[in-house]
Amino acid sequence: MDDQISRRNFLRGVGVSAIAGAAAKARAAAQSVESFDDQKPLGPEPVELVLEINGSSRAIEVEPRVTLLDVLRDRFQLTGTKEVCDRATCGACTVLVNGQPTYACMKLAVEMPGQQITTIEGIGSPDNLTPLQRAFIECDAMMCGYCTPGFIMSLTALFRSSPNPTLTEIKKACSAISAGAEVMLTSSGQQREQRTPEKKEFEEFRGRAE
Repeated sequence: MDDQISRRNFLRGVGVSAIAGAAAKARAAAQSVESFDDQKPLGPEPVELVLEINGSSRAIEVEPRVTLLDVLRDRFQLTGTKEVCDRATCGACTVLVNGQPTYACMKLAVEMPGQQITTIEGIGSPDNLTPLQRAFIECDAMMCGYCTPGFIMSLTALFRSSPNPTLTEIKKACSAISAGAEVMLTSSGQQREQRTPEKKEFEEFRGRAE
């Protein structure tokens, strides 16, 4: 009998603990919902935003569903940021947000006020190329050229954070855009009559990009 009572008391205690735990979770969830009560929902009508793009404040009115990529290309005519997959798999739309490579197709414009956005147009110009941009031209590393801005933006972030990156780091920075990093680094050497080792090509590219 004592054994049965102890088991019964044990099960009763477990049940009470489970109920208490569930109640605590319910209270936490209710508090979390209440914390959003003071936040005004956006949409479906357009909202006014001010975006910091390439060092300038740009005012715009857009629907909350519009991506940063569409704003850059269609509203501000910053078409160096390319639209290809539109699903965060190719990296051609890469921009820098607070210095970090970011897929513009995966960010809503309404998320971006207060963030420092840099596009390919903001790091150089045809008359004033960065060392990295010149290295792409001199090493014939552009391939077809359409996704080159994505490579440039990703590698710009890398060289700013690590001025003397390794070949592995460069390949990793490019892997988010294309598996062609090795081709990019060795393309000019592979087309010469006397091919040079990959390491030498890498040192040449890195030296020009610094």
